[in-house]
Amino acid sequence: MDSDTSRLSSEVSHHDETVSNELEEILTNNQSPYSKRLRLASWVELKLLFRLAAPAVIVYLLNNVISMSTQIFCGHLGNLELAAVSLGNNGIQVFAYGLLLGMGSAVETLCGQAYGANRYESEPANIASAAAVFVYGLIPQIFAYAANFPIQKFLQSQSIIAPSAYISAGALVVHLFLTWLAVFRWNWGLLGASLVLSLSWWIIVVAQFVYIVMGKKCRNTWKGFSLQAFHGLWSFFKLSAASAVMLCLETWYFQILVLIAGLLKNSEVELDSLSVCTTISGWVFMISVGFNTAASVRVSNELGAGHPKSASFSVVVVTSCSFIISVIAAIVVMIFRDSISYIFTEGEVVAKAASDLSPFLAATLILNGIQPVLSGVAVGCGWQSVVAYVNVGCYYLVGVPVGVLLGFKFNLGAKGIWSGMLGGTLLQTMILSWVTLRTDWNKEVEKAKNRMKTWDEKRQPPLPE
Repeated sequence: MDSDTSRLSSEVSHHDETVSNELEEILTNNQSPYSKRLRLASWVELKLLFRLAAPAVIVYLLNNVISMSTQIFCGHLGNLELAAVSLGNNGIQVFAYGLLLGMGSAVETLCGQAYGANRYESEPANIASAAAVFVYGLIPQIFAYAANFPIQKFLQSQSIIAPSAYISAGALVVHLFLTWLAVFRWNWGLLGASLVLSLSWWIIVVAQFVYIVMGKKCRNTWKGFSLQAFHGLWSFFKLSAASAVMLCLETWYFQILVLIAGLLKNSEVELDSLSVCTTISGWVFMISVGFNTAASVRVSNELGAGHPKSASFSVVVVTSCSFIISVIAAIVVMIFRDSISYIFTEGEVVAKAASDLSPFLAATLILNGIQPVLSGVAVGCGWQSVVAYVNVGCYYLVGVPVGVLLGFKFNLGAKGIWSGMLGGTLLQTMILSWVTLRTDWNKEVEKAKNRMKTWDEKRQPPLPE
């Protein structure tokens, strides 16, 4: 069985390498007309891209739907419960999500290149108390995140994504059934809903780990637990810390919008309407995160393989695809702006407030079609520390202060807060676009080679069999 597995893995790797070489040859063939090269290269890249992006989008969408479904179930219990779940998810769940997803992206940078080569006390007491109950049940989920993201990135860096999609689909079915039982049949309330949510994430973690240990595709990359994992740990920690800061600042940014809204007058309606909009934004954002993953894997693989033109071309194609899909989503939101909130709650006041925020939601969706993909390029190249500084300046020195000023000083409420944050996102997107356009991809190939050389030098020699 081991020889068959080795042969299968070798064939898959050889196929990917052949296609990648084909793309680089097409792009560097100056004797062929530009239009022909563009057409052929686009076809090759789209095949590579969607083989990665489609399963990744499904994985992130399904994972997001698991959390969103809990919010929908609890929202139909009442506006207070909807606000509490929104506050609990944003205050605790998203904190851990951003931190641990960021740490996991360091795995994506190194494995990809190697494979190619909270202020609750100020808010209304009833909402804060209900959110606290919900948060208690999310504590096990934080530990599930810690295990899930490195495992997921380990698989994604090898273009093994479909199994995670099947696992997430199965977990979603179990989650919906158990949440329905907990909320409507057993009357366990918010605590029961959050405990089921934590359980569902642990199902995903265990299933993915079993696949790595028992599956054939990971036999050459997973050799079991070893002390070698601790060698070069400081270098990995520096990269993962930069990754964590970069993605934390991105993930937390719009969640701060919800937390600040808790300080506004009539905060329950503001929180509910923002919850509806940010949940929809988060769901569509998962599509861009899927393309983020595809961009990271494609760029890191091409850099590791020494293909600068392919890496550059991949950036253009993946960004264009993500942007087009996000524009379509924004148009759909504007068409159904008056009825979209009824998915989450039956309140007409909330529906009107959510409808008023729809233009801001649509603008956010369009920007999110570009920005996460550029962050994926940053992960593929290992630029996390640079992007972290950009995020601090754009988000927290511009976006949040301007949003607070417009929301409270000029009495624009949630619209003012969101306007300021949109400005920060626009500025960040413009800077990342400028950095990407000015990138010397030949130098990035050399950096990738040096990173792999440094990493190899720090590894302990293999133990004798």
